[in-house]
Amino acid sequence: MGSRRRRYRRLPGVPDQTEHAGLQRVREAAARKGVELDIRVFDESTHTAADASAALEADLGQIVKSLVFVTPGADGSLEPVLCLVSGPNRVDVARLAAVTGERDIRRATAREAQELTGYSIGGIPPFGHARPVRTIMDPDLGRYPVVWAAAGLPTAVFPVPPATLRILANATVAPMTEERRAADLEAEAQARRDADGAGGPDGATGTAVGGGAAPSNAGA
Repeated sequence: MGSRRRRYRRLPGVPDQTEHAGLQRVREAAARKGVELDIRVFDESTHTAADASAALEADLGQIVKSLVFVTPGADGSLEPVLCLVSGPNRVDVARLAAVTGERDIRRATAREAQELTGYSIGGIPPFGHARPVRTIMDPDLGRYPVVWAAAGLPTAVFPVPPATLRILANATVAPMTEERRAADLEAEAQARRDADGAGGPDGATGTAVGGGAAPSNAGA
């Protein structure tokens, strides 16, 4: 995406939640693959991709949405499929069915998502779940040097390079989102240009990227 400089508004941290069991599972899952996560907990919810993007002035595309789908298992149980989706994108269920080979795949309910992953809506992370979860990753996340994902709570996030995210989540990178209109892409490009121009004559302070948590099962 290039190294853009912009104003970066850090939200106050909430240190007493850093030992939350959900966060620890995410941290430990990454550590088993040799990755130390920089988990950040804030006092404002970043439940949706738009909330996360606005809260820390990240590009919406840097926000990883963790969306849970389900397919019927051979024994009648439900098998989860997790889609890691770039913030502005929406899952095309027909394309997802083709990618997974699961004709009857559908969106999980909030209760199903919680039972299958061990996390509640708004804080479902890309890995560290209660059981193995098949994961498909949106290629558009690879456009950024760093993306931001939920860390087990609606207020907890962590930054990660897309290539590292793919390894941590054991994800298959495949196109499974709706085709986006040229007008939408141009509007986003203009918004980025406007944001870059708002940094002042001496350049904006702070970092080029920031972000927030994914809206688990919101905005597929």
